[in-house]
Amino acid sequence: MSGRGAVALALLTLAAAPGCSEESEAPAVYGLIWQDEFDGPAGQLPDPAKWRFDLGTDWGNAQLEYDTNRPENCSLDGQGHLAITAIEEEYEGQPYTSARIKTKGLFERMHGRFEARIKLPVGQGLWPAFWLLGNDIDTVGWPGCGEIDIMEYRGQYPRTLVGTIHGPGYSGGNPITGTHTLGQGGFNLGYHDFAIEWDATSVTWLVDGFIYHRATPADLPGGTEWVFNHPFFIILNVAVGGRWVGAPDETTVFPQTMLVDHVRVYGTQP
Repeated sequence: MSGRGAVALALLTLAAAPGCSEESEAPAVYGLIWQDEFDGPAGQLPDPAKWRFDLGTDWGNAQLEYDTNRPENCSLDGQGHLAITAIEEEYEGQPYTSARIKTKGLFERMHGRFEARIKLPVGQGLWPAFWLLGNDIDTVGWPGCGEIDIMEYRGQYPRTLVGTIHGPGYSGGNPITGTHTLGQGGFNLGYHDFAIEWDATSVTWLVDGFIYHRATPADLPGGTEWVFNHPFFIILNVAVGGRWVGAPDETTVFPQTMLVDHVRVYGTQP
């Protein structure tokens, strides 16, 4: 990986119409405003100036892991990656451990391009995600704060990526969502670039530069509100179990690790 720590400009494209498209209407210029390249020695915890840990379990989804702040579950691998590892072990009354980190109170941003390069775990009952939550969650709650799932997938379907928004009246089992399925292989076999481009009237999802989904206020159910024009913070986690993916079974091999090569955020230039 080259150019670590440098401030860069990226020319990125927006789709001409909703849906899957590789065509562009006009280039949008972004400047790099925040990044983590995860450089450091093996076993070091993520930079505390950039990330905080969520500690606990369930998170409203009936998840089976207990999320810790231990290096066994979340630390640098010494090769320029962050490793979030799900382990099968009894801990605080739960049968698995993993980790969930966030930039809440440290970095919160409205609009721009959010991207990460990630190699995903695989197996029944694994639920890795790269996502955003509205920074007003403590006052308005969820889903009023808004949620943007840049990347999530079910480990039992390693070829299929999901991108979603949740808000009041379109959340839980009824969100605004899109999927992208690889023709062959799986997202567990190598690194892929997951991104959104987000402005006042749309969120556009990309994987490896390919636009596969876009959401706008016109897509919302009648009488509901677009809640994506305020700052959001970043979350990275690997859940185990939960309503969306189900529990692991005898085919699931542990430990399983999500490797994050970098997270970068770009803002529009004046």
